[in-house]
Amino acid sequence: QVQLVESGGGLVEAGGSLRLSCAASGITLSINFMGWYRRAPGKQRELVALITSGGSTNYADSVKGRFTISEDNAKNTVYLQMNSLKPEDTAVYYCNAHIGTTYYWGQGTQVTVSS
Repeated sequence: QVQLVESGGGLVEAGGSLRLSCAASGITLSINFMGWYRRAPGKQRELVALITSGGSTNYADSVKGRFTISEDNAKNTVYLQMNSLKPEDTAVYYCNAHIGTTYYWGQGTQVTVSS
């Protein structure tokens, strides 16, 4: 059974940095892409960044230049390096993976940026 386990969230001051990790286990099919979404209080879930199996990346305009998504294929792990964090980045961050023909989600990790 596929599982996505996130780590690395927490509380940080504005301007600070955090790195999120998402490790996928139970993989038996090809990973097409992995990514990060977030849901802020009172808002809809939104795509933050994703990376394809070929290494192509896509970012939300609000995080371009500040966040970097990367992967370690050998470990089936995706990372999100978040720099220059702003209070508006406060949200629950969810890992997402498209494996075979199925989408999988992690349990979410809280990121709180204080002003």
